[in-house]
Amino acid sequence: MFLSKIYEKMGSAAAVFAIVLLALVVNAPAAEPAPPRTGDAEILRLVAGKSVTIATSERIKRVSIAAPKIADITVLSSRQVYITGKAAGSTNLTIWQTGGKTTIRDIEVVSDIIGLKQRLQEILPDEKDIRVIAMPGSITLSGRVSSAANLSQAVALAEAYAPKGKVLNFLEAGGVHQVMLEVRVAEMSRSLLKRLGINFNYVRGGDFGIMSLGGLGTLDELTGGGVMEFNLADSVNALFRFHKGSATWTGLIDALKEDGLVKILAEPTLIALSGQTADFLAGGEFPVPVPEDDGTITIEYKTFGVGLSFAPIVLSKDKINITVAPEVSELDYSMSVKFGGYIVPGLTTRRASTVVELADGQSFAIAGLLKETIRDDITRYPFLGKIPVLGVLFRSRTFLKNETELVIIATPHLAKPLDMAKQTVPTDFYIEPDDMEFHLMGLMEGREKNRPRAVEGELDGDFGHAIPSFE
Repeated sequence: MFLSKIYEKMGSAAAVFAIVLLALVVNAPAAEPAPPRTGDAEILRLVAGKSVTIATSERIKRVSIAAPKIADITVLSSRQVYITGKAAGSTNLTIWQTGGKTTIRDIEVVSDIIGLKQRLQEILPDEKDIRVIAMPGSITLSGRVSSAANLSQAVALAEAYAPKGKVLNFLEAGGVHQVMLEVRVAEMSRSLLKRLGINFNYVRGGDFGIMSLGGLGTLDELTGGGVMEFNLADSVNALFRFHKGSATWTGLIDALKEDGLVKILAEPTLIALSGQTADFLAGGEFPVPVPEDDGTITIEYKTFGVGLSFAPIVLSKDKINITVAPEVSELDYSMSVKFGGYIVPGLTTRRASTVVELADGQSFAIAGLLKETIRDDITRYPFLGKIPVLGVLFRSRTFLKNETELVIIATPHLAKPLDMAKQTVPTDFYIEPDDMEFHLMGLMEGREKNRPRAVEGELDGDFGHAIPSFE
């Protein structure tokens, strides 16, 4: 009935075409639905350079790997896929099977940590608490090691196995990581001074003559009464005077020989954490003018004295690496300069820097820092001072010799916190005097009655005697 109506309305040719088209639409197969996913992707972990075989429940139609540089795939049969890890990283594998089933596997390729664990066991057999975790693109170390030296060895070994040397270090080093450095800086200075100066003064009424080499004597201006005032320097140690008529001759002689011995000793004690730097300075600062761009002058301060800088590294319980840089400097006005109305002194400096490895309590010394200075000054009148024998009367001479030797001794110790209750300081033994002891008896400290309990002796442990029982 339906086809006859179409034929009546459209004619014979059009009706035939419509019938054919309707038949094609009715008999066309339905569109193939998307293959269902198996659910959450399964993670497959591989070691670089090793392989694994995956079997499927259905026949394999097609396989695909997202990153061929990380893993390679080979179809062995209609139901087996061979996967080989190539480089550390992450990718995924997709397998299409018959019946519309699709399997997706996330693949993680990691470094070979089995070999790393074996090397760690061979090189560091006593380190039992090191944990190694392989991750895509890196290796993670965690746990605890006995010393900083073993920690650095474990990290260096892991870098050889990690991709591109990337190691995440979460290891904790045990042992003591604080170092106390005891330093003794001893300097012995010996000086020798020889000085000879001769001056003459002549006074006769309003006429006078003076020779003032070395400043042994000076003449002031005439007073209102016409009397010449003559002054002597503090360095004069011999004086003679004689009169001839109205004239007076005065001779000044300064002959001196001095020996000096100076001892300088500093004993700083510093504590620093392993890998950190500690500094010490026993001295002072002196101002140095610094010109600015706008024409003003600012003041900066430079340090001088006995200084020390050290940086320890605890390698193990039996070995400490120390970088020590001691310095001894003093002001030297013989090298001073004048700038902007300021006098800036120079510095005489002796400095040393060394790196050593010692055990706890061992010492090392830096010696041979010697300094010798010789200075010889001659002041004389022209021509007269060169006359043989008599020229001595017309010249002044000073000879100065200074010898200095510096010795530095350093001793490192592994430092642990102390129990404050068991420590004493000098003030613990000071007893404040009462009014009677201070005013009447003149005591600077009180008597033993006020001694604190902390400094009294006490029995420690079991003491006394026991009588055996024969019951």
